[in-house]
Amino acid sequence: MPRKTNKTGQTEEDSKVVNRATNTDRHVGKRIRERRIMLGLSQQQMADMIGVTYQQTHKYERGINRISAGRLYEIAQVLRVPVGYFFDGLGDRLEEDPLNMRQRRCLELARNFSRISSERHQEAVSHLARALSND
Repeated sequence: MPRKTNKTGQTEEDSKVVNRATNTDRHVGKRIRERRIMLGLSQQQMADMIGVTYQQTHKYERGINRISAGRLYEIAQVLRVPVGYFFDGLGDRLEEDPLNMRQRRCLELARNFSRISSERHQEAVSHLARALSND
């Protein structure tokens, strides 16, 4: 019995696999972006470090372009994390939702903190955060 296909020639099962892969690509891209920001790197800086254009880095982070195993390994080396880091939380329902405001604030704080050049100022910010968290 012939299998039913859609307009693109894919079966319903094939289509589900493609959608899962796309969700996986978006999740991996999101984790790359989060880590890059935590390290205070721009897309251009990361692109230079892995030998691609910043546009390509942007596409990786958005899950638009898939990342080969070799390239993912390079990215992991640059971002100083194991490859498995990018897949953490993949099965969690909460990870499928857009970043909530708290996560966004944490990422922004990490990015801005890494740009503070004065160790004295970094220490002051760290003390402030510690003092506020004890409320």
